Amino acid sequence: MTLRHYVQLDVFADRPGAGNPLAVVLDAEGLDDATMQAIARWTRLPETTFVFPPTQPGASYRVRMFSPRREVPFAGHPSVGTAHAVMEAGLAAPKDGLLWQEGIAGVLPLRVVGEGPSRSIAVRTPRARAVEVASAADPRLAPALHGLALGALPPALMDGGRRWWLAELANESALRTATPDWTAISALAQATDSMGLFVYARSDDPVYYYAVRAFVGAPAQFEDAASGAANATLAAWLANQGALPNAEGRYRVSQGREVGHDAIIDLHVDAEGEVWSGGRVCDVVSGHITWEH
Repeated sequence: MTLRHYVQLDVFADRPGAGNPLAVVLDAEGLDDATMQAIARWTRLPETTFVFPPTQPGASYRVRMFSPRREVPFAGHPSVGTAHAVMEAGLAAPKDGLLWQEGIAGVLPLRVVGEGPSRSIAVRTPRARAVEVASAADPRLAPALHGLALGALPPALMDGGRRWWLAELANESALRTATPDWTAISALAQATDSMGLFVYARSDDPVYYYAVRAFVGAPAQFEDAASGAANATLAAWLANQGALPNAEGRYRVSQGREVGHDAIIDLHVDAEGEVWSGGRVCDVVSGHITWEH
């Protein structure tokens, strides 16, 4: 029987239950694709990651990410959570404040600030681009946006490895009370090969500058508790529109309250236009997993 080190984490959270859960298998050598997919399906968490020795020069470790349905090229909260798990297990340590994660999306840096429970980890996300800017009256969008009080910026389809439609709402109250039309959002996702609809609104809260909600329309239909990658596409869009909240390009978002979570995600658009997405991570479960055929 092979015992593999296994942990479950809460990402973008300062306490268990606030963020987005993640499972990590820390010694995945010898697992094939079908077995990793089966484990990810069994955990029933948004993603499960599998850690391997690196194969690229300079990489700290190699990771593969699986949702319950398929392998994922890149996602924000699995990157941040896996980096935390790797450091806690003593498998890698930051050099000059950086870890380097090898994956399908390439070798990406993760910035590590602080130690212990207050430590923050941020991944430099793949460059996002605007695929198209649309009108709210666009027949593909209109059903999904029906009844929502929209803000000043136009809806945009952004591609950062996964595609999201972004729509600004008039205020935080409109965002918090919005009821998603899942049939319309699913149709939008399928018609445009996107994840669905990501809505955002300015906030006067002293902790965060934006409140956001991510409505996944396909292949499943659910509201994401906290998405580092989706928020990174928003940061890229705000930078594109000259709408970042300050000259430093730093701000925080609140996500997940409407589905029983309370995540805080830190975003930074640096001087080179790169987007960093991150936050804190909490340990929840630590043990071993065995998966024998």
